[in-house]
Amino acid sequence: MKSFKIFIFSLILVVAFVLLGSQFFTYDASIISEKNSSPYYEHHVLHSRDGIGKFYLGREIAKVMGHKEFLWLERPSREQQEKPQKLLEVLNIKPTDTIADIGAGSGYFSFRISSLVPDGKVFAVDIQPEMLDIIDFLKEENKVNNIETILGSIKNPNLPKNTVDIILMVDAYHEFEYPREMMENIVTSLKFGGKVVLAEYRRENPFIPIKTLHKMTEKQVKQEMNTVGLTWEKTEEVLPQQHLIFFRKI
Repeated sequence: MKSFKIFIFSLILVVAFVLLGSQFFTYDASIISEKNSSPYYEHHVLHSRDGIGKFYLGREIAKVMGHKEFLWLERPSREQQEKPQKLLEVLNIKPTDTIADIGAGSGYFSFRISSLVPDGKVFAVDIQPEMLDIIDFLKEENKVNNIETILGSIKNPNLPKNTVDIILMVDAYHEFEYPREMMENIVTSLKFGGKVVLAEYRRENPFIPIKTLHKMTEKQVKQEMNTVGLTWEKTEEVLPQQHLIFFRKI
């Protein structure tokens, strides 16, 4: 009788895991057949519903937010939630700087930066041509001539080498499908002494209402940037919910 009760209890636990776990996890057998062309990544068939089943240095890579959700990037509440003006202030942008906005989306930051570099340039990079179409439309509508849109790939932002002063990635890096390769190419685009700046929602804080895989800890960011030779410079905690982490190419 005792063993039967244990069996029933175990069965209940399994069923509960299946019913409740399915809300958070998914099983993707197709991952088994995916060829691991790089030594940097692991693939797990059981993984978060918000991720792609691919892990880099222990972190599951998040799904990309599609272009159909671009209005979320332009939501009015973003001014209060993220304080973009405060972010731009601590970048210490010079009028002649060349700046790359990686994962530019609808150009939320690209257009704000463009007015700060009247004698410089903004590269707005995204892997979704639909996002770049939005930026190109807004450029023409607002007569902005110092933004250049670039269609990147999942491994390369396709930026010119040794030309960029500041690389900015706002809530984008955690979605890179090939973060190691992408960052290696980003580093080659930087001038010596150039900066990489990441804004990522703080994963250390469980009360920030963002899906877990769309947040990163400061420790994880430092670990991943260190692997491509970037030197941590400082972390600014001036934003309501995001880390703002600075690295330099030296």
